[in-house]
Amino acid sequence: MSRAWHFHSAGEIVFGRGAVQQLGGLARRLGIERVVVVTDTPIIKAGLLTQVVESLVQAGVAANVFDGGEPEPSLTAVQACVKAAQKSNAQALVSVGGGSNTDLAKAATTLLAHGGSIRDYFGEDRVPGPVGPLIAVSTTAGTGSEVSGAAVLTDKERHLRASILSNYIRPTLALFDPLLTVTCPPRVTADAGIDALTHAIEAYLATDYRYVALPEGQISIYNGKFPLADCLAVEAMRLIGANLRLAVHQGTNLEARENMHLASLLAGMSFSNAAVALVHAIEYPIGMLTHCTHGAGNGLLLPYVMEYNMPARQRELREIAVALGENVDGLTDYQAAERAVAAVRRLEADIGTPMRLRDLGLPEEQIPGISQEVVGLARLMRNNPRPPTEADVAAILRAAW
Repeated sequence: MSRAWHFHSAGEIVFGRGAVQQLGGLARRLGIERVVVVTDTPIIKAGLLTQVVESLVQAGVAANVFDGGEPEPSLTAVQACVKAAQKSNAQALVSVGGGSNTDLAKAATTLLAHGGSIRDYFGEDRVPGPVGPLIAVSTTAGTGSEVSGAAVLTDKERHLRASILSNYIRPTLALFDPLLTVTCPPRVTADAGIDALTHAIEAYLATDYRYVALPEGQISIYNGKFPLADCLAVEAMRLIGANLRLAVHQGTNLEARENMHLASLLAGMSFSNAAVALVHAIEYPIGMLTHCTHGAGNGLLLPYVMEYNMPARQRELREIAVALGENVDGLTDYQAAERAVAAVRRLEADIGTPMRLRDLGLPEEQIPGISQEVVGLARLMRNNPRPPTEADVAAILRAAW
């Protein structure tokens, strides 16, 4: 069978210091006159919403605010957002914040366009067609949701995280203004930044697009590893290695903030077309059990999964080491791969990422159940360059515990 890769992103990307001032004019150019701004209380308290609303209003766009955003948004929050949009007769949603607010807006936009229950859209390629205009304004440097075709939600009733995966839900416009990230607290900056690094590394280590075992007739937004995604991932890694420590410990360093915002964008463009894999598969149940942030969970697991994948990806790990600033001259591929893992661990130690699952409060006796759940996540397993068994996952978890 012939295989080809595809590339999708947000309809338009606007990046630069002060870019938020262009928001209203950009919305009007899309024919939008009424919006609901989807955000949360911390964003409002940080004073970031004022600039967004002012830009919209000055351009003649009526803006109502929905401030019910929450980490790992629940289905209840999605329904509340839909009702707010319907009450305002909004033509579009504008998310302001990190990935959770953008995911919330993606889910709400899907329901506004197609109705039904949000659970109807869980999984791959279940959104039947285009959704209404969605503008994503990023205030953190990490998730890449502003350019991705994924929305991760928490189904509290069923005690699981579930994803909507469709190229139809990629935002119409993604706006990145690095000045909006300056007030991001150190812990959030660290978790978001290590999340971006995980995205770049998983995309770069993924199964090659020619060999992804996609079931007959199934459509996925994830291609597997391919050249354009590789270029984006490597540059994202280089930027993160050089700037994440500074962004965490010197929050007003504008160059570091700008470089991390760009890294997040590039990593988002890479993984949302290539893949995420075993790190994310393991983090989903761990995140539900421990309530850690998605970034912290990913960062903790990342070096352990890199070690597991080493037999299948030594040359790629060598390039990761170089991107993170390691000197690998004279080293074998295996030795250079070890340097890549060590470089990630040093970076995480420097920014305060948890290094052990016990530090998250995960009981060791949960490991067998998590391992069984993880190997059932077929869409993530097929993207991992070294297919894991249940025993492999358990060994990774024990090493990380």
